Formats: sequence, C-alpha cells, structure tokens
Amino acid sequence: MFKTLIRATATAGFAAMMATTAFASDLKIIFDDTNPGPKKGFEDAVADFKAANPDINVTVSINDREAHKTAIRNFLTADAPDITSWYPGNRMAPFTDAGLMTDISDLWASDPNLSTSFEAIKPTMTRDGKQWGVPYSYYQWGIYYRKDIFDKLNLSEPKTWDELLAASKTLKDNGVTPFTIGTKFLWTAAGVFDYLNLRTNGYDVHNDLTAGKIKYSDPRIRATFANWKQLVDMGAFVNNHASMSWQDAIAPFANGDAAMYVMGNFAVDGFKNAGLTEDQIDYFPFPEITPGMPRAEEAPADAFFIPANAKNKENAKKFLSFVAQPEVQSKWNATIGQLPPNSKAEVSDDKFIQQGMETVSTAAGLAQFYDRDAPAAMAKAGMEGFQQFMNDPSKLEEILARLDKVQEEVYK
Repeated sequence: MFKTLIRATATAGFAAMMATTAFASDLKIIFDDTNPGPKKGFEDAVADFKAANPDINVTVSINDREAHKTAIRNFLTADAPDITSWYPGNRMAPFTDAGLMTDISDLWASDPNLSTSFEAIKPTMTRDGKQWGVPYSYYQWGIYYRKDIFDKLNLSEPKTWDELLAASKTLKDNGVTPFTIGTKFLWTAAGVFDYLNLRTNGYDVHNDLTAGKIKYSDPRIRATFANWKQLVDMGAFVNNHASMSWQDAIAPFANGDAAMYVMGNFAVDGFKNAGLTEDQIDYFPFPEITPGMPRAEEAPADAFFIPANAKNKENAKKFLSFVAQPEVQSKWNATIGQLPPNSKAEVSDDKFIQQGMETVSTAAGLAQFYDRDAPAAMAKAGMEGFQQFMNDPSKLEEILARLDKVQEEVYK
C-alpha cells in the first residue's frame, strides 16, 4: 500500500510538473482590431513569432475595437490574458494606477531595441517613471481628401483656415458635403476638436486642457469652438453623423457625396476596401488657423501590455521584445500602412506613409489624442460634449458649464 501511495504520489507529481510545463509554454493574446489590414498585420507577426519560438503555444482572440474598450476592465480583473493591446498615455493610467498592468521597466532597460530606438515615443509609455507597454505602431492624423473631386473643381490643398473655408464653400456650392465623419463612438469628434484647438491655441494649451490646468470656458477654448461653429453653421459635415461609426462614414467619402475626412492613416485601408484607388485619395496636414502658431500633430500610438494577472509573463516579455525588433516593426507597419515607433525600422515607400513621416517628423509637438491625453472620465464627458455641439451649437454654454463641472470633479 505504501509503495502504491508512493507511485501514485510520484505519478501525480509528474503530471503536475508536465501540466505546469505545458501551461508555462502557452501564451494568450487579445488583440483589438478586426479590420482587414490590422488583423493581417497582427496575425503575420504572431505567425513569425511562433516560427521563431516553436516551443511556445500561442492562442489569440481578436475583438472589435469598440467591444474591446468595454471588455478590457472585466478581463483584466477576471481571466486575464498574457498580453492585451491597449493605448498609451492617459488611456493606460486607470489600469496602471489600479495595479492591473505589469511594470516592464526592466524590459525597457535590458532590451537593446527598447533602450536605444524608442526615445521619441518612450514618454507616452511612461507613468510614474515606469514603462508599462511596448508600442508596435503609430500614425499621423490629418485631412484625407478626394483628389479627383478637388481636381474637377480646380481646388488646391488648403494651407490656411480661410482657404479651407473657401474650399468648403466651393464644395457645398457644387453639391458636395465638405467633410464626412461618424461620431457614434465619439472619438472622431475629438479628432476635429483637437486639430481646431492645436491650430487655434497650440500644443501647450492642448496639454494644459487635458491636464485640467485650464477650464473649458476659458476664452482660448471658446475661440476653438467659435472656429468649429463656422464649419457647423455652413453645413460642412454630413448629416446623421451621430448614427454612424467611422467605418460607416467612409461610404459618403467613397461615393463622392463628401470630399474630406479628418482621420488617422489607418483609414486608408478602409478607403481602398471601399473601392477607391490611390490616385483618387490624397492627404494634407490640417491647415494653419492662428498665423505663426507652431504646427503640432496628432500621432497616437498602439501598444501591447502585460496584465498584472497574466500567467506567463516571461513568454509575454519574449513577445514584446519580438514586437520591438526593427524588422518586425517594418513588416507590420508596411502591412497596416502606419509608422514604426522603432527609429531603426524601415519606412514604407507608400505615399501616405511618406507624407505621414514628413508630417510628424517636422511637427513642433506630437499629441496622443484627446481621449488618450485626458483622463477617461473627462474624455468621455468631453467627447459627448463635442458630439452635442456638432448637433446643436446653440448648446455651447450648457456644454462648457457641464465640462467645467466634470473637470473639477475629475482633477481634484
């Protein structure tokens, strides 16, 4: 009986050891973009990682981006993956501050790519002096436009606010809505607000507003809304935008009902999938509003994080180191049409990528984006206010008073 017990104990111990070994070889990743280009870029990177690490069994879940935003808090506190995609800046703050993400400062210090080739983007991955994730891509925002429509109406790329207003009037006079937009999920309106604010007041005011240092009722922010109102009052945006996602808003752009789109470069893939050719689409930076104002740009980053409750952190760090390699970043961003954060990575010769690199490399400052630079509660209220303003600019005073109140509560 004693020998049987020993054998049983040994067998159980061996099984437990084998289970632990197998478990340690697993890597569970949740990714947040089902659009064709980003999905392929991610899946190709995973396939290359598996080829380089055949002993690691990788399983992936790919979520819709909006669904991911809703689900992440639940899975971080319950059944956490080993890696999740998420956003730098203040969007990561609630999770890092709550102890739901892993401090990977040791990886940034020891990995030769992270320690030497990510200087420009390191600040946005840093909070409380620690690094919390690894970015795989970033991208310019600006104005994408239908070049064929502009050419037909003899319009050139606007360089100033007055030129943009004049071009918008010409488009309206010819039955074309100047701008498409879908504000159903709010953040697209924040892109318009950010650019109007950056061009009206500059980079420091953007940062002071999202840091809670100046009020929404401040005269400078009122000036931003006054400029926005000029576009709203002339009917520069498509109707029913509050019922459309950003993808839905591609349709009026693709069918020629609208000629411009304030958007990030990730949308180019959507434009092409909607049937537009590269010859029909072009790009220009958001025009100057205040003469001489240094030109800051929106250049948000996408990144991977290791949840605090991850079960296989060593394998997760291997994947993050893999993602940081210049060759991986070059291939990935060539697929998705975006910019690699690794300064040693190759940049695609795609015309939009080249335009984007020129835009961000000559900028006076790079903003992450309103809902990444502002705390989550403030960002939610702010974007709701932006959408409401676009629907009814007469509500401005009510909106500003509400945002000032939310700001007092969020930043105290």
